[in-house]
Amino acid sequence: MLSQLCSAAVLGVDAIRIDVETNLDNGLPSFIVVGLPDSAIKESRERVLTALKNSGFAAPPKKITVNLAPADVRKEGTAFDLPIAVGILACMSIVEPEKLKGVLILGELALDGMLRRVSGALPMSVMAAREKFSTIILPTENAREAAVASSDSGMKVFGVQSLADAIDALNHPNGRASTHISLAEVFSTEQFYATDFADIKGQQDAKAAMEIAAAGGHNLIMIGPPGSGKTLLAKALPSILPPLLFEEALETTKIYSVAGLLSSGAALVTTRPFRSPHHTTSSVALIGGGASAKPGEVSLAHNGVLFLDELPEFVRATLEVMRQPLEDREVTVSRAAISIKYPASFMLVAAMNPSPAGALKDEHGNLTATPQQIQRYLSKISGPLLDRIDIHIDVPKVEHKELLSKAPAETSATIRERVIRAREVQQHRFKAYRAQSVFCNAQMNTKLIKEFCKLDEQSETRLLESMKRLNLSARAHDRILKVSRTIADLNGSEHIQMKHLIQAIQYRSLDREFWNA
Repeated sequence: MLSQLCSAAVLGVDAIRIDVETNLDNGLPSFIVVGLPDSAIKESRERVLTALKNSGFAAPPKKITVNLAPADVRKEGTAFDLPIAVGILACMSIVEPEKLKGVLILGELALDGMLRRVSGALPMSVMAAREKFSTIILPTENAREAAVASSDSGMKVFGVQSLADAIDALNHPNGRASTHISLAEVFSTEQFYATDFADIKGQQDAKAAMEIAAAGGHNLIMIGPPGSGKTLLAKALPSILPPLLFEEALETTKIYSVAGLLSSGAALVTTRPFRSPHHTTSSVALIGGGASAKPGEVSLAHNGVLFLDELPEFVRATLEVMRQPLEDREVTVSRAAISIKYPASFMLVAAMNPSPAGALKDEHGNLTATPQQIQRYLSKISGPLLDRIDIHIDVPKVEHKELLSKAPAETSATIRERVIRAREVQQHRFKAYRAQSVFCNAQMNTKLIKEFCKLDEQSETRLLESMKRLNLSARAHDRILKVSRTIADLNGSEHIQMKHLIQAIQYRSLDREFWNA
């Protein structure tokens, strides 16, 4: 007896259809799974047979063969437990073959027949909606996640709690309510931020730079002595970022779904990610990879912030792997058997001390380390990596009178309103380029820079003079133009003016005497 049904496998942040073919034949009792299964799938034999027994279904004493097609694609994970069990029951005529047409089935089985959540449910359900499946059956904990993809397609999403519940959903679909979500309700949920800009004393220049970075999605590096507020400023940055667009939320949620980091019962990631890996992080953890080519920190920060505190303490080779994703906004993880692309469009925010001793100078104005020690410390950050950071700001020590000041500071909510207005201008500007994932000024390519960052003759001359004086590269030239465009947007100006350009150049003019490109 042969049965056929559909499941799915994840490749990167996308999914492909997998046909699960199950055959029961006479012979010595056995259970074999073919079609390039990984260890977790091979072990499904014990989970499936025990779950069948504990769910009240007698496992047939026959030769059971399961084929996962296409056979040349590596399959990973535990999402095939439920489809295999349903396939066996279909061979036993407990489920009618007609009931399996147009149905996608996913789920991990516990030994008692209950279902556990699986990773990658969102990309799998997106694939199911794209291929016109009528129904998807998966664990209850994944139902809201899958319902995001069904909101426009009309696909029914049935969240089930056990193997017996899944069989009931297949045999009696009309008597069961499918899962629905309201995207408007999901996005209207109030977001809480632990750090507000009103809590940060002083640092008005740094706050202004943070606002520009948030408005245009620009990379930023802060240089200052310990205790000046660099980490606090970085943690407050998410509170002034604009809300995620639906396209951005969907991309981000796919990554978290594949990585198994999506909260149980969650539908979408609606808050921009903030990732802050420790400086002992390896290059594989940062960029992605491992045996199963999982997404790394640069992808988990997609559409959000990647904060690297104490930047020179990171291994230089680890920092250098960020060059390509910073430029291309995606990362390719290649292994012997597979090559996967993950999106990695993030804001890089870095913080560092100007000297290995902390502050650059002591209370008497003397250097805290020799020039050679400072150069060796700063040379861990290469010139090419620094070129890819749009805004460089000095964060000086906060004066005591500022710390004790009772004057109210501007709140994150007020700053965020200005940032959102600037982003709305950019969304209108790049409306025709949304398919290319261009949503803000920092994401402009060379062609878009030429189109939207035009300068008058006087401004061009000033920019060229500054490049010669500061010894800036062509990449830095483009980044200055992007920042100038953002400053103009914040000021409500249609064209980039000289004052906007000068301010953008100042954000590249930190002392680079000790940097070794």
